[in-house]
Amino acid sequence: MDPYRHRPSSANNSPFWTTNSGAPVWNNDSSLTVGPRGPILLEDYHLIEKLAQFDRERIPERVVHARGASAKGFFEVTHDISHLTCADFLRAPGVQTPVIVRFSTVIHERGSPETLRDPRVLLSSSTLERAILIWWGITSRCSSFGMDEVPDMVHALKPNPKSHIQENWRILDFFSHHPESLHMFTFLFDDLGIPADYRHMEGSGVNTYTLISKEGKALYVKFHWKPTCGVKCLLDDEAVTVGGSNHSHATKDLYDSIAAGNYPEWKLYIQTIDPDHEDRFDFDPLDVTKTWPEDILPLQPVGRLVLNKNIDNFFSENEQLAFCPAIVVPGIHYSDDKLLQTRVFSYADTQRHRLGPNYLMLPANAPKCAHHNNHHEGLMNFMHREEEVNYFPSRYDPVRHAEQFPIPPRVLTGRREKCVIVKENNFKQPGERYRSFAPDRQERFIRRWVDALSEARVTNEIRSIWVSYWSQCDKSLGQTLATRLNVKPNM
Repeated sequence: MDPYRHRPSSANNSPFWTTNSGAPVWNNDSSLTVGPRGPILLEDYHLIEKLAQFDRERIPERVVHARGASAKGFFEVTHDISHLTCADFLRAPGVQTPVIVRFSTVIHERGSPETLRDPRVLLSSSTLERAILIWWGITSRCSSFGMDEVPDMVHALKPNPKSHIQENWRILDFFSHHPESLHMFTFLFDDLGIPADYRHMEGSGVNTYTLISKEGKALYVKFHWKPTCGVKCLLDDEAVTVGGSNHSHATKDLYDSIAAGNYPEWKLYIQTIDPDHEDRFDFDPLDVTKTWPEDILPLQPVGRLVLNKNIDNFFSENEQLAFCPAIVVPGIHYSDDKLLQTRVFSYADTQRHRLGPNYLMLPANAPKCAHHNNHHEGLMNFMHREEEVNYFPSRYDPVRHAEQFPIPPRVLTGRREKCVIVKENNFKQPGERYRSFAPDRQERFIRRWVDALSEARVTNEIRSIWVSYWSQCDKSLGQTLATRLNVKPNM
């Protein structure tokens, strides 16, 4: 099915006004009334349809990632990694694949300023001959091991349900129970916490996937996007100025740059680990709060992403755009990453709630390849079907199973249990990252923490816990915070 072939389009507009069903409307300015000043009649179907449509223009806002902007372009392979994966779109240098990309913040509402301190997300959907592949990138570490903690984390970061005001005491209270979040905060409270715009933002894959070769060899992989124009951020006073003049500055910058022919570009790199070697590290490679050291696991170049076309309609290609990290192609598979395992369900589920069970029929989301299954009917299903057989198998339908492709060969054993990651090592990487900052950057990081911990409703107990955490990351950092806050670490 070609989702663009028969779709309703403004390119086919009639030269005169009509209802949604195509009936002509001879007066779009006045309602049907009893006399010139009488009451409006219920039989004014055009008025009722117009108001009813207007009342339903908004769809449910994304719970997270509500504020975002999209653009289209292509991904091109520049380096051969066919020995690592049998993914067809990565088969050789020079192969290009159309993509649509959405950039977003995480916590705040759809119309919120793009200068707020918040993690940023880069999501890319690649339109392949075989299927759709979702790339995933984010600018900071996620703070939980599994989705069982994510709803509480999001609730803590969202505005107070009583006042609808985002408050530091709620955030610091929740994360004081989760020292694994320290690494995330070295990004969020760093200068990188407010990117200058989307073009100067890098994406680091939080989740770990698996590459699978033609021979069935599996490697853990993380994807990284590096902007060719460099990484730039806004300092706090700059963010106030920029956000005060244009709360959509990043969306405008992206749109204007593409319109002017200044196409944003990112290089794609990967890091890989042999699953047989995962115990060689002092952290769990599947722990989403950790990065893989580049001096041990160097970045390998793969390709480039170029955005060279603006979207045609914001609602159709941004608000209705639906991403899910579960959508992969042969040659790329999941890992035992706990957060990824639960995202496999949760992201598709939220799209079904937000857009309906047939959200993958919407042109922006639909596969551009031939596909065949018996998932049919349901709300807003507009696929034309003529089959008499809607079951499988059948001797009246020649459809068959697809050719088998390799999946991770690992054999798993164990008992059912709920537990945290054993090899946490929560303080090493945050300390190393803080010590990599220049002195002025360290000072800004400290000042942001002093401001947050000085909020009136933050208790001395919570302050002491945070000073203790940062002391274990870096002794001098903890001492500086303790002195400025006049507290003692609570070890």
